[in-house]
Amino acid sequence: MKKRQDYISWDAYFMGVALLSARRSKDPNTQVGACIVNDKNKIVGTGYNGLPVGCHDDEFPWSKEGEFLETKYPYICHAELNAILNNIGMDLHGCRIYTALFPCNECAKAIIQSGITEVIYLSDKYAGTGPASASRLMLAKAGVSCRKVVVEIKELSLSYREEDV
Repeated sequence: MKKRQDYISWDAYFMGVALLSARRSKDPNTQVGACIVNDKNKIVGTGYNGLPVGCHDDEFPWSKEGEFLETKYPYICHAELNAILNNIGMDLHGCRIYTALFPCNECAKAIIQSGITEVIYLSDKYAGTGPASASRLMLAKAGVSCRKVVVEIKELSLSYREEDV
């Protein structure tokens, strides 16, 4: 018997972990997940966009518009920052980060400071905006490579039925 041929690539696997992590986000508008991987293809951190520990989800706003303090923006930790902060205690130098959305300028700073050397993203829907442009500039100047993920599959379904295992 030969091995299975339809297994997913490392990129599809790690982006899948990032997308699954995003499902934990309570943000009604944007759910982003991130997955940090070392040079041995071991996951060393995951995160999703949400409030900091100790800040209850029902006590803070989720709005995108309005007065600054009445929006989510001053309170939410982005997926990339959470993945860095949630890492398993390893040095992140030389790691790569898979993220559903190209990182903003604030997350780019954390990515650079942590020593991550590659960003792999799924969507770049804010390309051309100030934060995305600043992010690209900083990442490039710091030598962090960026690439859009390329996978052969378009979607993946998970089953939690016992009989499917």
